[in-house]
Amino acid sequence: QDTLEMCTRENEFKSILFALCYFHALVAERHKFGPQGWNRSYPFNAGDLTISVNVLYNYLEASSKVPYDDLRYLFGEIMYGGHITDDWDRRLCKTYLEEFIKPEMLEGELLLAPGFPLPGNMDYNGYHQYIDDALPPESPYLYGLHPNAEIGFLTQTSEKLFRIVLEMQPRDTSMGEGEVVTREETVKALLEEMLEKLMDEFNIAELMAKVEERTPYIVVAFQECERMNILTSEIKRSLKELDLGLKGELTMTSDMENLQNALFLDTVPDSWIKRAYPSTASLGTWFADLLTRIKELEAWTGDFSLPSAVWLAGFFNPQSFLTAIMQSTARKNEWPLDKMTLQCDVTKKNREDFASPPREGAYVHGFFMEGARWDAQVSSARL
Repeated sequence: QDTLEMCTRENEFKSILFALCYFHALVAERHKFGPQGWNRSYPFNAGDLTISVNVLYNYLEASSKVPYDDLRYLFGEIMYGGHITDDWDRRLCKTYLEEFIKPEMLEGELLLAPGFPLPGNMDYNGYHQYIDDALPPESPYLYGLHPNAEIGFLTQTSEKLFRIVLEMQPRDTSMGEGEVVTREETVKALLEEMLEKLMDEFNIAELMAKVEERTPYIVVAFQECERMNILTSEIKRSLKELDLGLKGELTMTSDMENLQNALFLDTVPDSWIKRAYPSTASLGTWFADLLTRIKELEAWTGDFSLPSAVWLAGFFNPQSFLTAIMQSTARKNEWPLDKMTLQCDVTKKNREDFASPPREGAYVHGFFMEGARWDAQVSSARL
């Protein structure tokens, strides 16, 4: 209440202060939408709001007219904008302020959100009562977002909830007739199965001896083999170490405990994630996918001829293969590489229909569409 009464220009101060508080709530809570909210995570805090209120007070006391442009610049470029490092995020912050702080706010015509007009001159308790009565239920609409923006946030929340429930389950499993399988037995059976299925590492020196000319495609194959060796060697090392720990031949360390918990809960261990490709799959699906990637690499490095259709999503670094396509085409036609661009045409064939790679470029598969599908009949995306 003291803050609301500190300025002599009561109407202007209260209106802009209320809009500023609503703006602060939006920018602070918008981070829950992930990259759809802000491209980067920013530490907006109550201190930004407090300083902005002081700036608002000083400007209103010193000026006969309300300096809307100056206030928007100070809030959006300095107070809150001081945290922002992305140009698109800066543009978003500026747009919010242009919508909330403008001359119409003093004429009683400004809607902060659908069904939520800016209130008039009230006291502290009156504003609280107004917010309780008039503020719509929280939804993406209040942030100016489409309702679908909430899908990712709700999915992440649900996964976190189920993960916690899973971690609270009993460690031992009853098999009926009084037989109980302990966590150690479950983990031991799983790690033995994984060690048995995991192929040997690629012999890079032997592979290099088979190659006469290191073309861009072959360089990509070597890079992928090296990355795969780093990942598979870490998997084997950690699994063998844990096996010795379970047998009592090594002292159990915190890393071994974490690996044991991850295997039991069907999640990919952190030490594997650091050396692996991006994936959100559970451990069983992830490991099956890993074996498929290794087989693809083995087929490619057998004779180093480019596969008829390349599984682009199966690479650690798909961008390197796209660059190799441009390098190969540029060398073949003696074109400048810096002027090369990629073009993607969707065919009506499946990967099995291709017997050999194209004369230029490459056939690739493994793409996914989010929120749409590809209509092969009309050759376009359909929502």
